[in-house]
Amino acid sequence: MHGKTCVLCLLLLLAMGLGSQEALPPPCDSQIYCYGDLLHQVQMAKLFLDDKEFVDMPLSMAPDQVLLSFEELSKAHNYSIPRQQLQKFLAKHFQAARQELEPWTPGDWKDSPQFLQKISDTKLRAWAEQLHQLWKELGKKMKPEVLSHPELFSLIYSQHPFIVPGGRFAEFYYCHGHIPNGGRVYYLQRSQPPLLTLMMDRYVTHTNDIAFLRENIGTLALELNFWTEKRSVNVSSGGKSYVLNRYYVPYGGPRPESYSKDAELADTLPEGDREALWAELKAGAESGWDFSSRWFSGSPNTNSLRSTRTSKVVPVDLNAFLCQAEELMSNFYSRLGNDSQATEYRNLRAQRLTALTAILWDEEKGAWFDYDLENGKNPEFYPTNLSPLWAGCFSDPAIADKALKYLEDSQILTYKYGIPTSLQESGQQWDFPNAWAPLQDLVIRGLAKLPSPRAQEVAFQLAQNWIRTNFDVYSKKSAMYEKYDISNGGQPGGGGEYEVQEGFGWTNGVALMLLDRYGDRLTSGAWPALWEPHCLVVALLLSLLPSFLPQ
Repeated sequence: MHGKTCVLCLLLLLAMGLGSQEALPPPCDSQIYCYGDLLHQVQMAKLFLDDKEFVDMPLSMAPDQVLLSFEELSKAHNYSIPRQQLQKFLAKHFQAARQELEPWTPGDWKDSPQFLQKISDTKLRAWAEQLHQLWKELGKKMKPEVLSHPELFSLIYSQHPFIVPGGRFAEFYYCHGHIPNGGRVYYLQRSQPPLLTLMMDRYVTHTNDIAFLRENIGTLALELNFWTEKRSVNVSSGGKSYVLNRYYVPYGGPRPESYSKDAELADTLPEGDREALWAELKAGAESGWDFSSRWFSGSPNTNSLRSTRTSKVVPVDLNAFLCQAEELMSNFYSRLGNDSQATEYRNLRAQRLTALTAILWDEEKGAWFDYDLENGKNPEFYPTNLSPLWAGCFSDPAIADKALKYLEDSQILTYKYGIPTSLQESGQQWDFPNAWAPLQDLVIRGLAKLPSPRAQEVAFQLAQNWIRTNFDVYSKKSAMYEKYDISNGGQPGGGGEYEVQEGFGWTNGVALMLLDRYGDRLTSGAWPALWEPHCLVVALLLSLLPSFLPQ
């Protein structure tokens, strides 16, 4: 029950105080890690290349003592402490970052899982074995002192071990099963794309642990209620009103982990506009796409972070995830014998499907598009435009042909190193030329689920492209990366607020998933010619040829 109680408490913390208000509260109550003069002076002095370094450093003594010592030092220097004195202060009052965790090997980890034997290409199989070993490097558990002295850490205690993404991300993240954005106090007031219900579905499918489902289904409902109560927006079209969801984090101040960047960016705006910008930047972080031209839609200066307006956008993927969650909740309650709740969630899904079609779907282009509350649909390409396929949230039987035509018309199938995050070069990491593993998964598995041989073959070719990029870069660098630059051959990605990170949880996971699914067909060999639409047709015919030959 402790795990359930923990998640419930985090959800309640996340939901507190989210009403619309002019004076926005800080992201947490820590005067060291979330707001205050100490945070401001340290971060603006830029003592570290990455602002996240400081807010991940544990304290060497009680917070009150640290704050008192800082106040005395600050007074002695007329509230502007010299850089060298700040460095000495940190050395005395703080410990090095990322020391709160210990190595952990998952209890069900096996040295040679069975799926490896399905990989035909010997080079890919050897690579997959190395990727599988990385789970032991990314597996972590918290040291006992995080529990006994939580006031000394920005890290949120969890009794359960977990997998970290890698690099600067040395804490659990939502995608590993927790409701806040990540496992630090400064993340508490923003969430991430809601996938907890899907995690439960994967767990129950694997274990058939209905008792665990029954014990925790209330937690799943609580998360969906949070999105309904705190992240909903009404959109009108054709005389009708529809309810959809958005990312929205009405909390003030710069993001602690990117404090100096946010503060300097806001300095370019009138003082009255700064809190609004900081809230929009937090909403962009909540989306997982921090940052992208996707959130600049409709702004005069479309390639500037200053024009971020995440809360004004109704995202396709967020609503697809919720649509999927509502269907899963209906199925869960049916299995548990609660027909009234099953019907309620089935109706919620039907309402959302209607709203997706009415507001986000474009029949002419054959895809869904983000909806700007002030400017209408955003016509730009993002892989998330096809996320309802991945979520199974559509009803059009002809969707396969429309989706493939959309990819062809957008010339996405001409990119042989991976699916680009967008076609806009903004300098942000969630834009061209970067490609990200979760977005490959959205498109590949979305197409693979369709009852169309051609869509399934395109899915395989996209998987082949991505596996070759990952394999080639690993062969040169001996590392997996959070993102890849696909503009001129596969290489580690760039752009955004920090250097590209190694590790890397979701990249490893997607690669292993694709190797498991297509291991008997994937190859590590030379790149084929670009997969133009006509080439895909030829590939499809070749793939079907054996079925027509005599046995």
